[in-house]
Amino acid sequence: MSTDHLPQGDWIRGITIKQPWTAAILTGHKTVENRPRPVWRPGWVLLHAGGQIDRRAKRDPLVARTVYGRELVTGAVLGVARITALHRDPDGSEPCTPWSLPGMWHLELTDVQELALPVPATGQLGPWRPTPELLERVFTQLPHFQP
Repeated sequence: MSTDHLPQGDWIRGITIKQPWTAAILTGHKTVENRPRPVWRPGWVLLHAGGQIDRRAKRDPLVARTVYGRELVTGAVLGVARITALHRDPDGSEPCTPWSLPGMWHLELTDVQELALPVPATGQLGPWRPTPELLERVFTQLPHFQP
């Protein structure tokens, strides 16, 4: 499968997220990712599960219900999503979603597509650029993807 149908250049980034948060996003229930700084821009991202599991998060009832029965794969790209907006809830207001943390920037995620097979990869903090080889391995599994 060729990735010739994909745009060239700087159109996609990787985002590394600890498990079980990545799995919650892949279910479609967690529609925001919390970040301390507004370093993201709208556009497509690879959803990379980092090498660590947030064990405390697994005890949260909302998280536990959402990811129940899912394998928490780490160290791999597990899907793609589109960041459509970046915002912060006004001080003292109700969170925009049950997943939103006060005082954090919220990346709004849509068009989430889970890969059938994890693609092993190394991510990093902050937005990172995927290699052409990684993109080839990811988008081979998404032949009908249209950015």
